[in-house]
This record gives sequence, structure tokens and C-alpha cells, in this order.
Amino acid sequence: MAAVIAAAGLLQPSAGAATGPEETTRTSAGTPADPAEDPRATAPDARALTFPLDCNGAPQIVTDTAQGDLDGDGRPETVAAVRCDAGSGTPPHALYVVTRDRGEGARPRVVATLLDTARRQTVSDLTVRDGAVTASLLGYSSPDIPRFSPDTKHLAKWRWSDGKFRQELTDSAPTRV
Repeated sequence: MAAVIAAAGLLQPSAGAATGPEETTRTSAGTPADPAEDPRATAPDARALTFPLDCNGAPQIVTDTAQGDLDGDGRPETVAAVRCDAGSGTPPHALYVVTRDRGEGARPRVVATLLDTARRQTVSDLTVRDGAVTASLLGYSSPDIPRFSPDTKHLAKWRWSDGKFRQELTDSAPTRV
């Protein structure tokens, strides 16, 4: 009975689908021909991964995510802001791009690091829009600034170009917050 209910659920239109005489073009296997309409083309769940971030035994925490098609293949990627869960202070973030390969049972994987923790910045206002990743990067104007109170803000933007992510010039100097 559960299989019948699950199959019926797959045949129902999605909540945002338009109703009318038009139907989605499907392949002979019954999956949508347009990869953007493929139910398997959902953005990867960043919280299901272990990232290449050394936390010296502390757990990793995903603090923010944004999804969108960054490379123009019709399948959404996830951008994840990740830091160590140190319990105090403001550990720096790393910013990763996560994708899922095509095919049944494909697992999510990290394909790019946009921001490394060595830059000692915190990510806020993470968005993906029109194929670009944008984030505000909070940092410190000097080593004397307490690590729990960033005092500079810089807007950063990355875009997929010529087979890799390139950081685009945004504001030329960080502003004081």
C-alpha cells in the first residue's frame, strides 16, 4: 500500500505547477526531459556533508546556505558557509560550493572553495542570484580587535567563468562597521 501511495504522489503536479493542457516533456524513462524540472535536480543538502575543514576535533557547523544554478547546466548547486563550532568567539568561515553528479544515487560533493578560513573572515548575507554568489565578509582592521567583534565589512562576488569560479571586484576597500 505504501508503494501505491508513493507512486500516486509522484504523479501529482507540484504545488507551484501551472494547471492546463500543457504537459512536461518526459524522456522514455518517464523523467522530465528538462534537467531543471527533474525532481532529482534538487540542490544538495550541505548539512549532510563533512567539509574539508580542520576543526581539531570540534564539530563543523553550516551557518548559512544559498542555492542556484551557478554553471548553467540546469541543475542547482548549494553554496555553504561553514565554520568550526568552537563554543566561543567567532571562528572564521570557509565558503564551499557543493554539487551532485548526475545519475541515480549520486552523492553531494564539494567542488570549489570560494573562501578559506585563513582569510579570517565571517560570512553574512549569502545569496545566489543570476548565476553569481554574493556574500558580505566581516573581518578585522587590526590584530587588536577582539575576535568576537568584527569591525570591517567587504562585499564579495564570485561567478563561474572559463571552467572555474572567479572572484569579481566589488567594493575596493572594506568599510568600517
